[in-house]
Amino acid sequence: MRTTKTIPALALLAATLLASGASAHEMRPGYLEIREVAESEPPTYNVLWKVPARGESARLGLYLRFADDVEIVREPVGAFVGGAHVQRMRIRREGGLDGTAVTIDGLEHTFTDVLLRLERADGTELTHRLTPEAPSVMIEAEPGLGSVAWTYFVLGVEHILGGIDHLLFVLALLLVVAGWRKLVVTVTAFTVAHSITLALATLGFVNVPGPPVEAVIALSIVFVAAEIVHGRHGGATFVSRRENPGLTARAPWIVAFTFGLLHGFGFAGALSDIGLPQTAIPLALLTFNVGVEAGQLLFIGALLVVWAAVRNIRLTLANWAWDLPPYAIGSVAAFWMIERVAGFW
Repeated sequence: MRTTKTIPALALLAATLLASGASAHEMRPGYLEIREVAESEPPTYNVLWKVPARGESARLGLYLRFADDVEIVREPVGAFVGGAHVQRMRIRREGGLDGTAVTIDGLEHTFTDVLLRLERADGTELTHRLTPEAPSVMIEAEPGLGSVAWTYFVLGVEHILGGIDHLLFVLALLLVVAGWRKLVVTVTAFTVAHSITLALATLGFVNVPGPPVEAVIALSIVFVAAEIVHGRHGGATFVSRRENPGLTARAPWIVAFTFGLLHGFGFAGALSDIGLPQTAIPLALLTFNVGVEAGQLLFIGALLVVWAAVRNIRLTLANWAWDLPPYAIGSVAAFWMIERVAGFW
């Protein structure tokens, strides 16, 4: 028997595009931290420069450049640590860094960003996002909270849209949930859950090792993909309504909330790599989380718009075509899970 449907074609296309990312979280930003040494004259600063890397031999071609009147007191020393090349140095400048430029050479040739955080000895801070379009910034004396809010909002959006594993999980939920009311409740449960653990982990109340969390996040995608197949062959989804539905089809909000707690730890791990401005932690945490939600809604909205655009196109597909999206999603997630577990050793 053959059936005319557009949903499996759309879902398979989305799963294929997401899976083409090969591995999750490739759009990682660079991080530049400049911390003033207390009671130093002329003003002296410790610099931490973290560049995204692959393995222990290849890093992005990003290079830090200060103005000519900035003196390097301690030459840069670098090493590959945790998926990044980390470099430390010490600089000083008469009158401090206010009014001088910081530039990231090579940034204009990439698709990533660099987060700059300057901590002064008097407790004030500057947070700024350097982009390929604007790879240089002039250090300002009195940064505003608006700059912090916008910077972390954009970082939140970029993190969720660059986090292929999180998007695959959301896509899998969309495939298994039947009806708009259930979809809204499910997405809300996922949002509430990862907001809780993101806040708890970022503020230091809970500390969970990153590698196991990333492995279980991949396992969560495998679980939901298996539930879709179960629903197709004896369960209930918007595709097939048969007896003995799976847990995700019966109570998707429970699954979304449970695994959302784990995904929140994943978001927190990314945020801890970036760092938070000590004088505006609540604002940065809030706007990062809002950015994550905005990115998630953009992804869902894009899928629904494409679905609405192509639903009247009559495609003749075999009945087994419904199995392709969950198998594609589950296969990619299973690969990630094995890869991440192997990385423990």
